[in-house]
Amino acid sequence: MYRPLKKEIVSVLVDNQANVLTRVVSMFGRRGFNIDSLTVSATNDPQLSRITIVFNATEQSMQQIITQTEKLEVVKDVFVLNRENSLYRELLLIKVNAGDAERTGIKEIVDIYRAKIVDLSRGSMIIELTGTPEKLNGFMDVMSVYDVSEVCRTGITGIETNK
Repeated sequence: MYRPLKKEIVSVLVDNQANVLTRVVSMFGRRGFNIDSLTVSATNDPQLSRITIVFNATEQSMQQIITQTEKLEVVKDVFVLNRENSLYRELLLIKVNAGDAERTGIKEIVDIYRAKIVDLSRGSMIIELTGTPEKLNGFMDVMSVYDVSEVCRTGITGIETNK
């Protein structure tokens, strides 16, 4: 029976110590999960870090990886972030080769998406945009008509809005 894969976002609170990231991520890899996005950050508690992992899974494999993650002694809590009660953000930096002729058009797009031009030189612009992955994808699609030379994305981070 076919079981569709669904994009899952999991937030894992872990001890803030050496090799924790390696232990958590390698468990995903050993069980055949491909991680689409991975972010790690400090929390308000200096003893804890937050790992946000985005991957594709079936409902059954999702429950299995959550259970196995919770068993790691360095893991304090695991939250499955769903779209109804969570907020997601990602940061994009994009470098566009642009002369005087292209800058006005690019500036209009930047303003519409509420992005920022964070660096400007004679031949290029670096633009910063924060938002949902869908917003960043839309911005990238619109900017594809220009000469994009570099792209850097942070990956998704998320937090529950209510329980």
